[in-house]
Amino acid sequence: MKENTAVKAHRALVMGRRVSKISQHIAALIPKSVSTILDVGAGTGEMAIAIKSKRPELEISGVDVFVRPKTFVPISKYDGKILPFADNSFDLVVVVDVLHHCDDPVAVLQECARVAKRYVLIKDHNSNSLFDEQVLRFMDWVGNRAHKVALPYDYLSTENWLSAFKKLRLKMVGETNNLHIYPMPFDLIFGGDLHCLFLLEK
Repeated sequence: MKENTAVKAHRALVMGRRVSKISQHIAALIPKSVSTILDVGAGTGEMAIAIKSKRPELEISGVDVFVRPKTFVPISKYDGKILPFADNSFDLVVVVDVLHHCDDPVAVLQECARVAKRYVLIKDHNSNSLFDEQVLRFMDWVGNRAHKVALPYDYLSTENWLSAFKKLRLKMVGETNNLHIYPMPFDLIFGGDLHCLFLLEK
């Protein structure tokens, strides 16, 4: 089946730059004390290997609900609810643009915190207005519809994020916005505060 124009444009303008920019910001936020990382919803491990290229001392593995035939890092099967690891198994758990695809993002975040010894790092979205919601829905549809990814459009506001962190007793110790994922002038519409990166400590 042929890709439509929007999907082709998204692939050409966004995907490679997205991985490069996000991995750069994540690598910079990961504390020097961290050695082992679990990437939740890792896909092919493309983001994980990009992070490792900037922090080669890190040992990164992943989980996903669908394990691809070829991956860049070791990926384990995950049922989307319970992570197949004991408590405190990894120094840090990272979850990149996954929580807004979950039916219960706070429950998934709680599981991430359970298997993390000390840190959880989230890259996701802020939706603080109807305009934000519509832009994020469009971005999700263009980027994921062709891959048959679940699209519940379950975006959290800044207030919702802070409430979830408080509920799970996670302290925010690092934050980055304005990731400049998109080339100008697209970043003026699709970037900015729509994207959030949080480093949380247990």
